[in-house]
Amino acid sequence: MIFERRHIISTKDFSREEIDFILDRAGRLEPYARMGGLDLLKGHVVATLFFEPSTRTRLSFDTAVKRLGGATIGFDSAESTSTVKGETLSDTIKVIESYADAIVIRHPREGAARMASEISSVPVINAGDGAGHHPTQTLLDLYTMRKECRKPIEDLNVAIVGDLKYGRTVHSLAYALSLYKARLSLVSPEQLRMPESIINYLRKQGVELVETPRIDDVLADADVLYMTRIQKERFPDPSEYLKVADSYRITPDTLKGVKDDMIIMHPLPRVNEIDPAVDSTRHARYFRQAFYGVPIRMAVLSLVLGKEA
Repeated sequence: MIFERRHIISTKDFSREEIDFILDRAGRLEPYARMGGLDLLKGHVVATLFFEPSTRTRLSFDTAVKRLGGATIGFDSAESTSTVKGETLSDTIKVIESYADAIVIRHPREGAARMASEISSVPVINAGDGAGHHPTQTLLDLYTMRKECRKPIEDLNVAIVGDLKYGRTVHSLAYALSLYKARLSLVSPEQLRMPESIINYLRKQGVELVETPRIDDVLADADVLYMTRIQKERFPDPSEYLKVADSYRITPDTLKGVKDDMIIMHPLPRVNEIDPAVDSTRHARYFRQAFYGVPIRMAVLSLVLGKEA
């Protein structure tokens, strides 16, 4: 399976076999994600270009590179770059490709990572583009399900809850889960429904799915409860955000009647949608999920740079 020099832009670009290959490699690298000890990227430089705030994605990429013996350059704010002087994204990419062996990019504009990949001579990894895609988040989500659930992914009933309109993580996840034919329950306020284009795609793929605004409709049957934040920053009109803020909130009381082995995931950051009291329950997996970003990104980086693990 050839990944060397490949751009990682969308989960729609992957087959199920390719995703499983990456997850398998992440499994082999996981012990090194905690303590390092590999030098697969020794002498390599990875640029992390974050035009939008990030904590977990940026730091886990940085950790992944360093656990593999490589080095990083980059920035975590567009305000500290020449874009404030009017430099185009195209020119930024052409400059950075001469400094680095791979480019990780997060950008607020949907399609920015795809555009960067069409310019760059080194592999580009999409770390989130507006409301578009976030492929490495999806890979770590699938890895979490594989590691933490008692059933194979194809047998899971996954309830995705919250901002399904603007949430790039759930868009990417829905596409990937369609490859496994997992059952989906989509829970959102009417104004934050999953885009119709994605719903149509899922139906064409034969995915069994339900849509509902009521979380109580899906809790009892869920194997995975995937909570997401209502993304205030994506709303053109702040008053529209206030109409749906705090639509869903999981508390220990909410969890009465769920399956014993149901797990709760969240791409983080959370706001009010999961009570901190849930953290100590047997269902919480979101902090472990965040850690899994390191072995997944180690796997992706080593593959696109052509390094055997």
